[in-house]
Amino acid sequence: MALLIYGLDNDEIGTTQSWRDILAELLPDLEIRIFPEVGDTSEITYLAFMPPDFEALPPLPNLKAMFSRSAGVESFIHHPKMPKAPLGKIEPAGGDPMMTEYVLMHVLRLHREMPLYQQAQARGEWLRRPIVRPDERRIGFLGFGLMAKAPALVLKSLGFPVSAWVRNPKPDAGIPVFHGSDQFERFMRRTDIVVCLLPLTRETEGILCARTFAMMPKGAMVINIGRGRHVVNADLIAALDSGQLSHAALDALHPEPLPPDNPLWLHPKVTVMPHVARRPTVRQLGTEIAANIRSIESGSGLLQKVDKTLGY
Repeated sequence: MALLIYGLDNDEIGTTQSWRDILAELLPDLEIRIFPEVGDTSEITYLAFMPPDFEALPPLPNLKAMFSRSAGVESFIHHPKMPKAPLGKIEPAGGDPMMTEYVLMHVLRLHREMPLYQQAQARGEWLRRPIVRPDERRIGFLGFGLMAKAPALVLKSLGFPVSAWVRNPKPDAGIPVFHGSDQFERFMRRTDIVVCLLPLTRETEGILCARTFAMMPKGAMVINIGRGRHVVNADLIAALDSGQLSHAALDALHPEPLPPDNPLWLHPKVTVMPHVARRPTVRQLGTEIAANIRSIESGSGLLQKVDKTLGY
């Protein structure tokens, strides 16, 4: 029984040795192989990757499961050479504190109108704006998965009215949850700051567009931490220029990196961030991989299985 790691041993995540050390501690009975040192492929039962190159990987005939570091799987989920083994995400069950602080940072920054104060400072203007209380600023999450729930509940504890919109009902969510296309417009009409943490699918691509911006209260704000293609850039700029939206904070963009001549860079109502919401550590990822392998070996299966038909 062996685990093959592909593409995770890099400067952004961790070195080859750090992966070996932590996984040896967490899974002492499991052999760790790091691509391109594959060895006997029949012995490989688990594969962890980011991003996968299924053209480079050899056939793995005894693979039990794969683990994706990527938050989104849309770029490879339909690859013809992807192994048939079940695919799971390696995300902390309670969300990532780094993502929680990132969402809070952007929500609070927009709530307290920091972009306007920064612009006023650049002009040398002593600007004093009316202060909006938290209970007067409605926060809405597009998507309510592991990464959204923790910041949503923190914002609720700060006094913000928080709700979410999802594909299917979520009982016991702790906040009001709207679901399905029939309830989408009602959700958007009551949202002053929308936070997008959706997966990218055929249904969600372009979800932040002229039609949906028009549903929101005038002067509403947008935070996109999902995927760049959730936003129709031309529609976003038009909504900002008309005053329908007052600001947008974008961590996920399309394309990435954003070209230097893209108008989003210099738009006064846009905050561009280079996809830096979170960077999990080797120990975080290793802990989740170990938990999944123990679950599978005990007969319980993947902890966060990806539904390949849904795309997330």
